[in-house]
Amino acid sequence: MWRKRLLKLCPGAELGPACAPVVLKKAEKALGVAFPEELRKLLADADGVVTEDGLDLIWPAARIREDNLAFRSNRDFEKLYMSFESLLFFADASNGDQFAFAICGGVISRSDVFVWDHETDSRNWVAPSLERYVEWLVSGKIEV
Repeated sequence: MWRKRLLKLCPGAELGPACAPVVLKKAEKALGVAFPEELRKLLADADGVVTEDGLDLIWPAARIREDNLAFRSNRDFEKLYMSFESLLFFADASNGDQFAFAICGGVISRSDVFVWDHETDSRNWVAPSLERYVEWLVSGKIEV
C-alpha cells in the first residue's frame, strides 16, 4: 500500500526492499521505543525512500537505529542541545535538520511529525502524520 502511495507522490523515487521484521524489531529494541504504526507499515513496504533529486525522504530502519543512537550518545551534543531521548529521527532535510516523531513517557503517542533545527535546537511541528509529511515535503509545503 505504501509503495503505491510513495510512487504516486514521488515519481522516480528509489524505494528500498521491504524491511525484514527482525531488523525493525532490532531497531525498536535498541532505541527503547515502538515505532509508530504508520512508519512500521511504510518500512515493511519500503525500507528507505530517496527522491529522484537525492533527498532521503525516509531512512531505512538500520539508519534510523544508528543515527538515533549516535545523536543520543554524542558527548559534544550534550553541551550544545537538549536531550534527543524525546525524539525518534527518521529522515533529514539535507541541511543538518532532522525530521522526527516525539517520544513522551517512553512511547510515541502522536502521529505528528516535527523538525529539529540543528542551528537553533528548536523542535517544530510540520505535519499531522507521516503521510502528510511525505506529501507536503515533496510538494514544497514544508520548507526547512
